[in-house]
Amino acid sequence: MMKNDLLNENEAAHEIGMSVSFLRRGRYQGVVGRRTPAPPHLKLGRTVRYLRGDLDVWLNARRIDPMARKAAALRKT
Repeated sequence: MMKNDLLNENEAAHEIGMSVSFLRRGRYQGVVGRRTPAPPHLKLGRTVRYLRGDLDVWLNARRIDPMARKAAALRKT
């Protein structure tokens, strides 16, 4: 792991296109109802950091392929 793989919450929020408050709420409240869960984070003393690779995995898990969704819907009928 390289130093530039560790992002602070401002950098992480920018990287995933979400707000810092989204990341903070996810850390403090965890998963609430049907809200999108926040990405995993590291707690280093009082410092919070995010691994760039974890953010990539988190983003890919939320990827929606409309063609795959349409094909799955056709198979169900």
